[in-house]
Amino acid sequence: MKVVGTQKSQILASRIARELDEELVTTRFSRFPDGEHYLQTGSLDDRTVIVGSLTDSDALIQLLLLIDACQASENILVLPYMGYARQDKQFNPGEPISARAIGRALGAEVSRVITVQVHEPGVLTHFGVPATTLSPVKDVTRFITTAGFSDPLILAPDVGAERFAAAIAREGRWEHDHLIKTRITGEEVRMEPKRLAVEQRTAVIVDDIISTGGTLATASRMLLDQGARAVHAVCVHGIFTGGAYALLINAGIVGVAASDTIESGYSRYSVAADIAQALKEC
Repeated sequence: MKVVGTQKSQILASRIARELDEELVTTRFSRFPDGEHYLQTGSLDDRTVIVGSLTDSDALIQLLLLIDACQASENILVLPYMGYARQDKQFNPGEPISARAIGRALGAEVSRVITVQVHEPGVLTHFGVPATTLSPVKDVTRFITTAGFSDPLILAPDVGAERFAAAIAREGRWEHDHLIKTRITGEEVRMEPKRLAVEQRTAVIVDDIISTGGTLATASRMLLDQGARAVHAVCVHGIFTGGAYALLINAGIVGVAASDTIESGYSRYSVAADIAQALKEC
């Protein structure tokens, strides 16, 4: 087995290769004068693991080119972060089902797909090949434990994230609860009043994605008003658009952590071990 990654997933690809004790194949990335992408990778004639998070349009093009360049006997696609997964149905006439379009494009030349904490597991059917999603509960639990929080209260920012928070709480033997959220606009949310057992405790809000940060900022203010000693935020996919990090800090959150599915300065823990184990079981 060989491992190769797109330009923005080099670190995670190297960690997966190390966990597997397999070769990491280097790739040269560049652009033509007209802006088109170019890449040249090494020999990929064995069973190949292609690692690439779909963070933007450039990442999508690189991933398509890299899949095409792999002449292996079997190509397995590791898609740590699947962009466009939240458009999983047609909300208004004339809209594409973006998750379906992405799944069809990326699943055409691979034998299997592995994702991490995909927003809606139902989108996996669009790949047309066996596809699974991993939930990094143990990785998040390990991070929270290592951080040394005393008797943390694990919180989901809404009912949709409650299962993830509950699994982390069970793994760490902590209490958990969830908030009740109403979305007003794409960036504005309202938290319904709810008393929580958070006074003089550390609250750790866990979620799959932090994008604009509006939900977590609103939740933090509520928790601090109820007497929380400190509020931390931990997510799987850290997108942090439009000044989200500053928004969170200004809302009183003292620590923000994400995994390395999207590589950035906010990545504090890795999902490489979970991905490597799933690959071993393929």
